[in-house]
This record gives sequence, structure tokens and C-alpha cells, in this order.
Amino acid sequence: MPRSRLTAAFLTALLCGGSVLTPAAAQQDAPTTAPAPTDPPTEDQAAPEPGAEQATVTLVRRSEKDGKDRQIVIVRTGTTDETGIFAFCQPLGDDPPETPTLAVFSETGAGGVQITIDKNVIRVPLAVVTQLPPKEGQEGSDGRVEASAGTARFLNPEEVPEKATDRLTRCEVQATPKPAPDTVIVTQGRTELRGQKLVYDSADGIARIDGPVTFRRSSDRDPLTGKSDRIEVSVDDEKTTLVGNVELKSSGGRTSRAARVEYDDTRNVARLYGTAEQPAESVQGGDTLRAGVIVYDLDRNEVYAEKAEGGTITGEFVDGEEGSGAATPAAPTNPAAPTTPVAPTTPPRP
Repeated sequence: MPRSRLTAAFLTALLCGGSVLTPAAAQQDAPTTAPAPTDPPTEDQAAPEPGAEQATVTLVRRSEKDGKDRQIVIVRTGTTDETGIFAFCQPLGDDPPETPTLAVFSETGAGGVQITIDKNVIRVPLAVVTQLPPKEGQEGSDGRVEASAGTARFLNPEEVPEKATDRLTRCEVQATPKPAPDTVIVTQGRTELRGQKLVYDSADGIARIDGPVTFRRSSDRDPLTGKSDRIEVSVDDEKTTLVGNVELKSSGGRTSRAARVEYDDTRNVARLYGTAEQPAESVQGGDTLRAGVIVYDLDRNEVYAEKAEGGTITGEFVDGEEGSGAATPAAPTNPAAPTTPVAPTTPPRP
């Protein structure tokens, strides 16, 4: 039975067009295909040994919105058989021509399997990648990624049933996902988010990370923690959104809640979106701000309100020990346009 035991120690695999590189070509191309980390490796993100080859798969998504190609890069950081495997399963002889190619990555080492999507570097123990055949005239192709905790191993020929229909089993590979909280680790700048399962699908170009999601942003001035039901990363829009019962808490005493939050650590800003029934809300001390859209300056721990179409801006603001008042509703603005501060909850700086 055909099988592929191409380990990272011998081969870097690039599935742009469904081809496998020879060892010589892999050594030449590996530095350009592996994603550069956004920050120096931490103690629990061990860097690969110098000169070591890593197994890599690249999905290429052509956006229907702007026609641009965007890449999703999956890398096994380990390079030995002791800490994991890389398995490459091409269509077998009796498979139809449109059969996708499968790749399995597992890594128990500190670096894990790294998936780079937009600004996010995601670390997981196990990832199964399905790459569709490339479309006519397109270099590279899109597909599907399923990632979580779990393990993978090669099967011995006698472990494969004679009439096996599962693609991986026929390729003598077994992947065993075991989703668990805090095992899908997303790093964006100074922010780390943790969930339990990631699924990316080319049908809509969105990577969804199931929660419960925990959240922390390091800062010398005002660290931030939080939670949400899940995370959505839109490849086409290049946006990362926390979705469902989002709560952000700063060490400075601010608590903010919203139905969803567009989060961009690289720009130090979060945009909180509420609903008509449940506006976005930010509270610090005796000050409370409610609006359809709240813009949160993460570095300065300040919030500003935008009036969403059909919405209102309200609040209670305490001046010193006594007194309170409601925020004056601002004129409607376009939430997608550059933000103009309309109601800061902190006094203006001199």
C-alpha cells in the first residue's frame, strides 16, 4: 500500500500546487516559507535548531473581495521523530482526480505546530490540513485546517484494515484529536489568547477558535485580561474578532463588555460592538459609558464612543467624590470610518 513517511528531518513539504520538494530544494526554500516569529521565542516557545529543516504546508487563498492572495502557513517546529510526525498523504491510485491532499502535523515539543494567519501566530499540538487541487491559472490553493490538542502516529501495515475507506488510515497514518481548554494558543503582539479547537475552511475564509477563550495582554502600565465564547479570524478582511459575551478587564480598574470585539494589538486598539438590546459598555470607578460602538485605546486605557446607526450613547460620570451625569449623544458616525473621539471617560490631558 502506498505510504508517505516524510519526516521533518529529511524533507520540507510545500503544497503550493500539490507538489513535494526534493531534499535539496527544501533546504534552499525552507527559510522563505517558514513564518518569522513576531517576537523572540519565549521559554515555552523553543526556537528550532540552526539549520534544521521543518515540515511546512502553505495554503493560498485568493480573496473574492480584492483579488489578493493571502497565505496560511503551517509549520512543525520539531525536527525529530521523538516529538512528533509529519505525514503527507497524496491521492492514491483509485482516487478521483479532484481528491485533495492531506497533511498531518503533530509536535509535543515546546514550539508545537505553528499556524500563521494574518497577524496571529497560533500554536497547537496537532493539525490536519486538507489542500484542495489548485484552480486553473492559480499558483497554490486553499483548503481546510483542523487543529487542537491530540497526537498522531504512523500505522504498521498490519494495523490497516483490508477494506479501509478513511484516507489517513489508507495512508497508514492515525490522527487523534483531543480538544481541551487552553491548548490552542494565539499570539498577536503582546496579546495571548487561548481556546480549545481551531477550524479554518476555504468556504468562507474564516478561522474559528472555539472557547471558552481566555485572554491576556502584557503591559508595564496596564495589563489586560478577558474572556469570550470564541475567536474568529477573517483572512479576507484581515480582522481578528472576539465573539460572544466578551469581557475585558484592565489592572487599572476598567471593565468593558460587548457582544463582539474587533481586536488589533499591532494598532493598540479594540472596537467593541453592542446590539440594540445590549449596548457595548465600559465601566471604571463611578464612570459608565454605553454605546453601539466603543473604541478602546489599549495603551492609554481610555475609551471613546461612536453612535451606531439607530443607536444612542448614554452614561454616568462621576466628578470627584460627588455628582454624576449622562453622556450627551453624539451625531451618528460610520463605524467603519476612522474614529473621532466623542466622549472620553477620562478628563482631557493638559
